Amino acid sequence: MTKAEIVANISEKSGMEKGDVLRVVEDLMVEIKNSLNKGENVYLRGFGSFIVKERAEKTGRNISKNTTIKIPAHNIPAFKPAKVFVETVKNGVPVK
Repeated sequence: MTKAEIVANISEKSGMEKGDVLRVVEDLMVEIKNSLNKGENVYLRGFGSFIVKERAEKTGRNISKNTTIKIPAHNIPAFKPAKVFVETVKNGVPVK
């Protein structure tokens, strides 16, 4: 499912204009990105958590040149679904 399809479905169900729904969806994504950039996790009860994971420094290999390189420590975004969300997907129960 694409962002456009999500916007169309929400617009149809809520009766809101597609442009308004698109702005809300994009603003939500911007807020999540900004929070993660600041190192703040985002918790959406019943859906899941967008969290920042820290990756430790490690040694990698460039196999074409047969050399080792250091990969510095860095942060990556991750999503951890809520238990309710996992159970819903696992059991194939549609959400209303």
